[in-house]
Amino acid sequence: MKAKESPLETAGESRAAPDNGAAEYGTDAIKVLEGLEAVRKRPNMYIGDVGERGLHHLVYEVVDNSVDEAMAGRCDEIDVAIHGDNSITVLDNGSGIPVGPHPTVKGMDTLDVVMTKLHAGGKFESNAYKVSGGLHGVGVTCVNALSEWLKVEVYRDGKVWSQRYERGHPAGKVSAVGETQRRGTRVTFKPDPTIFEVKEYSFEALSGRLRELAFLNAGLKITVEDERSGKKHEFLFKDGINEFVRYLNKNRQPLFDRPISLHGEVETERGTATVDIALQWNDAYDEKVFAFANNIHNHEGGTHLIGFKTALTRTINAHGQKNNLFKDLKDELPGGDDMREGLAAVIALRLPGASFEGQTKTKLSNTEAKSMVETMLNERLGSYLEENPNVAKRICAKVAEAARARIAARKARETVRRKGALDGASLPGKLADCQSRDPKESEIFIVEGDSAGGSAKQGRDRRVQAILPLRGKILNVEKARFDKMLSSAEIATMITALGTGIGPEEFDVEKIRYHKIVIMTDADVDGSHIRTLLLTFFFRQMPQVVEKGYLYIAQPPLYRVAKGKKERYLKDEAAMDEWLLSAGTEKAALHSDGGAIAGEDLKALAQDALAYRALLERADRRRDKRILDAAIQLGDLDLQLLKDHDAVKEQAERIPARAQKLYPELEVRHVRVERDEEHGCHQLLFETQVAGAPRETRLDFDYLQGAEWTELAALHGALMEIGPGPYQLRVDGAEEEVGDVFAAVEALKRMASAGQTIQRYKGLGEMNPDQLWETTMDPERRTMLQVRVDDTVEADEVFSVLMGDAVDLRREFIEKHALDAQNLDI
Repeated sequence: MKAKESPLETAGESRAAPDNGAAEYGTDAIKVLEGLEAVRKRPNMYIGDVGERGLHHLVYEVVDNSVDEAMAGRCDEIDVAIHGDNSITVLDNGSGIPVGPHPTVKGMDTLDVVMTKLHAGGKFESNAYKVSGGLHGVGVTCVNALSEWLKVEVYRDGKVWSQRYERGHPAGKVSAVGETQRRGTRVTFKPDPTIFEVKEYSFEALSGRLRELAFLNAGLKITVEDERSGKKHEFLFKDGINEFVRYLNKNRQPLFDRPISLHGEVETERGTATVDIALQWNDAYDEKVFAFANNIHNHEGGTHLIGFKTALTRTINAHGQKNNLFKDLKDELPGGDDMREGLAAVIALRLPGASFEGQTKTKLSNTEAKSMVETMLNERLGSYLEENPNVAKRICAKVAEAARARIAARKARETVRRKGALDGASLPGKLADCQSRDPKESEIFIVEGDSAGGSAKQGRDRRVQAILPLRGKILNVEKARFDKMLSSAEIATMITALGTGIGPEEFDVEKIRYHKIVIMTDADVDGSHIRTLLLTFFFRQMPQVVEKGYLYIAQPPLYRVAKGKKERYLKDEAAMDEWLLSAGTEKAALHSDGGAIAGEDLKALAQDALAYRALLERADRRRDKRILDAAIQLGDLDLQLLKDHDAVKEQAERIPARAQKLYPELEVRHVRVERDEEHGCHQLLFETQVAGAPRETRLDFDYLQGAEWTELAALHGALMEIGPGPYQLRVDGAEEEVGDVFAAVEALKRMASAGQTIQRYKGLGEMNPDQLWETTMDPERRTMLQVRVDDTVEADEVFSVLMGDAVDLRREFIEKHALDAQNLDI
């Protein structure tokens, strides 16, 4: 908007400021954001962003404090739990945050100071922590500021000290709430949904980071559990980063038995810095090098990684030339990429006063780190190669083979390019390109087969959407060398269409022609296989495409519902339930002795019933849902009751009886009441039979105060507000008796589907061009999944096992996860 033009000023008159709607800029315009208000106003400054990365960073900040305790020798166990409501608990057995009046901040407890004051911490001096990942004293304070609520419990000096905060503000004073023999700190928090764009935690992302921390801190036991899915990982590595390297190579064939382990110490102005490096080559072709500083994974590398790469290339080339091991390469010495082909390596630097770029610490910036790593690696690796000539020969042979393959690949590329297959100037004939040449707005759909490709070409927006149909299944690049991969016509076509080139010498992600690469395949076995082969290609050959967020998977609808001329498309089972309940409750009413509910209230009741059943199914991965359902329905079991031995014994009889009434097939083999000394109460243990195997369900203090039990109880309470059944369900004059709310939900869904034509799609070819555009390709209405890698190490392992040559490992994987499979197309 332009400002108004002002009339020319006349002599002796002052010219008025243009009226652009802005208030006068005076002293009252200068605002001072105090304490946590600054964090809530500008969270990106402290945790990077308010998306997925920032959400997970909250957990890392709390865990890093516990790891710092471990590095100081005061902690050897850390437990992390993701609860059903996406709240997080981090528990350690460290010394516990200090409690008591703070010596300099009058009127405040030290715990309160740590949790609410920025730049308050024990890491500014080197007395309590010699080396730590936390440098700014803002970590746990930021977590508190950005949480809807946070509860901290400190186990120290024989007492349990507790404090709760709401959006960073204390909800009460620090107080002793019990006695204990434990020591350590428990922090439970729920990120504030009004701040974060992403609400769901990724178990894989958290597990990957915690596994790294366990590798980097030998002897530290870290457990992570996801109460939403039942997944649980326990990490304990006695041999530190040497085990990390062995883990990276566990699905590969190493060139030698033991990883090369190198250690060095350097005195700095701030104290002693240590450099630990473990490395081992394997028979594969990809490179896996991880760089850490003070336990922080530096995803973007930094000065220590630069020093490592420089020294590695120089040292191996020097040894190879000295011992005439590269003679067949003539005048071309191996390069850095050749040195790192098939290399698994971990660099762990512990540096007092480490400096990172940004609060999220993705890149180390200390200039001395480069020379520190470079000098140590030159000396130690050079000596190792001289002292272990057989290992040195294998390494140099691997490097020479990589150099020869690189030269051969270069020649193969030139041959293929001469045929026009990789020439970006002549795009492949089967590509229906878009009109736009701006990669930021351009999309390419990689489609399975000519039939779906034809529909996609007719239905697309030609200006910004390109279509590339693939014929059949592409080559599995996990099992193929580079030159064989280039000989595949389908892969060469895809490389040409994307425009990035291929291989370490030529690939440039900045040259990519589309910022959205969409894999669009059928929802059957063949479609899943093609999608997996494409994901393997991008993960192995174009990982930067995934890292940049350019790769997507189309989500065509699973259902089409039609009645007369009206039709709608529904994404999945959940969307189908939502639609059926909306339609079913329009003219329905549920009558009980306490009255009747209808419309939106009835729909909300039905949604609570579905949520309750879904939560029970999730809980069943760890505890028998039938026991939980019975205990919740009885409604008597709570934390207070656990203190009464007679009342607990009564529950031990009532819960199994109720469960067997609800589930006649249930076999309860044994029930025990045990003393819980840690919390001064009792706990219940039920042993049931599931699929012929015994299963134990524990109802104790920790579970009853956890998020899952709390949410189950709340949902059941909402369901019971209508009063006990049976009920009368009335729809358009018709009436049906239902025994409970769950039966009412099924009846509503059945009534809503009457007279409707419900079609379940399996292939894109079942849709005409208009339907494909409307449901899957229209940016205004479509849903797509963005492909990302939360845990690089675990992703590498899965691709190696499922797509590699090791048949035994694949069989073992299938047997292990067979019961988790759903919706099998057989």
